[in-house]
Amino acid sequence: MGLMGVLSHQTKPVFPKTKELSHLCSHMAKVHPLTVVPTEDASSSTTSCFNKYMTSKRETFTVWMKSLLMQGNGCTAFNETGEVVYRIDNYDDKHSNEVFLMDLRGKVLFTLCEHKMGVFTRWKGYAADGTKPMFRVRKSCRSIFGNEESSSYKVTMGSDSSLYSLKSLSAGKSAAFRITDSNGRVVAEAKRKQSSSGVVLGDDVLSLVVEADVDHSFIMALVTVYGLIKRQI
Repeated sequence: MGLMGVLSHQTKPVFPKTKELSHLCSHMAKVHPLTVVPTEDASSSTTSCFNKYMTSKRETFTVWMKSLLMQGNGCTAFNETGEVVYRIDNYDDKHSNEVFLMDLRGKVLFTLCEHKMGVFTRWKGYAADGTKPMFRVRKSCRSIFGNEESSSYKVTMGSDSSLYSLKSLSAGKSAAFRITDSNGRVVAEAKRKQSSSGVVLGDDVLSLVVEADVDHSFIMALVTVYGLIKRQI
């Protein structure tokens, strides 16, 4: 039985072996070349002791709308030093109604579920240890009958009245978008990535900028939902 045949029988997320990952090295190098940065002293680290997914500085991620697994659908996110920090592996399925956002080691951080209500579709995000949705995403009423270019989505949090807005920046399948909070402050923005020489990469490779003091695992969960909306995951 081939690799995909084995994976199709798995009931839990798995992480590919080194041999399987080696076949993707050339592709990954084009998406995010590995860079070497000076090692920081522990006392100067910007990582919050309360939330390792939140830092006191703006961070940039490279989001590749492909899985690390050979021929698999999904998404892979790299940090500024080229390390994989988030991944989604859908195996043989594309636009699944349930996907798992994981860290590098395969720990599930969020479960994202699609729910259809007649002609309308909503998405719910569950934290790893949660039984109730942490957030819900639905298309804004103003955008339901509008054009795709101006489509926007409302994100409501399950535990309080916090509200976020997720808005497309371009038409078509491009996943470029902006996320703002209830005060209109931009907390994250994704656009097509440019190489160091200025070449614009494919529409499945994005540069995601997350502002300081924003939980980037939550932002990646919203990126996942948007990728499902655009049928790129």
